[in-house]
Amino acid sequence: MRILVFLISLLIFVSLLSTKSSAEWNSDSLIGDVLIALGDTKPDHARPNASEEEIKRGYDLVYYGKTTDPKGKRSSYISKYYMCTSCHNQVQEDPDLTKSDPEKRLDYLSEKGLKFLQASTFYGIANRERWYGGDYYKKYGDLVKPANKSLAEATQLCAKVCSSGRYLDDWELEAILAYYWTMQMKLSDLELSEGEMKDVLISLEKGKNSDELVKLLKSKYLTELPVEFGELPQRMDLGYEHEGNAENGKKIYELSCQACHQKGGVSTVLLEDDKATMKKFVNHLSKNTDFNLYNIIRHGTYIENGKPRYMPLYPKEKLSDQQIEDLRAYIEDQAKN
Repeated sequence: MRILVFLISLLIFVSLLSTKSSAEWNSDSLIGDVLIALGDTKPDHARPNASEEEIKRGYDLVYYGKTTDPKGKRSSYISKYYMCTSCHNQVQEDPDLTKSDPEKRLDYLSEKGLKFLQASTFYGIANRERWYGGDYYKKYGDLVKPANKSLAEATQLCAKVCSSGRYLDDWELEAILAYYWTMQMKLSDLELSEGEMKDVLISLEKGKNSDELVKLLKSKYLTELPVEFGELPQRMDLGYEHEGNAENGKKIYELSCQACHQKGGVSTVLLEDDKATMKKFVNHLSKNTDFNLYNIIRHGTYIENGKPRYMPLYPKEKLSDQQIEDLRAYIEDQAKN
């Protein structure tokens, strides 16, 4: 009998360890944990019980491209050319989590002194339900089919193809997924009213499932980021039908172009602030070269002729037609001065 009581007590104790207590639920609770507790399906990439060591390995892989494996041996670089942080910020980028607005994103990132990059941030990546959606199929074809619905497959596609690297070993992928899970949005990041926050916390404290609250929370952020590949203007010498703002163009040049094209950056092509560089862009506005502003932004370059470094294209959600004209206005102004 005592053995039975002990086993029951042990089971209760283990259950309590694996379940958040009511005191632990607050505005800093991670969205993924909250959704699961409210009855939402646990995603395949969820890693709520990852160890600190595993998360640290994931962090190292994202920031440095290599780490120490579980046996204490140094791993090889995922890519010789890029780190995850070359294209992905690790913080909130859009002031409104329900919209993908490149103009407002530029202002937001500029105020915080952050890079304005062409790929989506890892902040909240574990809270999304689709990756490589929209027009990415035009560039990657069938490769996006498994990557669209699986964060693990999306990560492998990025490691092998996008970063000109290699596929991740199982332990590396697990480490990065563990890191992703720490990069979630929190309840406090969502624009919940006082009443909505109260309803969520009460349901969590009572251990009640609620499809309605799951739906409410998911309405407060984008579960899939839109991706639309832009078209070139009919005449590249004339550009798009927008009047450029050189002040915004300066922000784009410094926070986006020079994020890669600088000394110590991932690109071997340096974009200086000098007049000669600006004139080169102006002189190639109507030519089909890599210095054609519209072509390089909207089409990018590809890995070819033994050149593993390439220029990723900018979807319209990452750089709008208006912003390209802003960039052009800045370059033309600098070319004159």
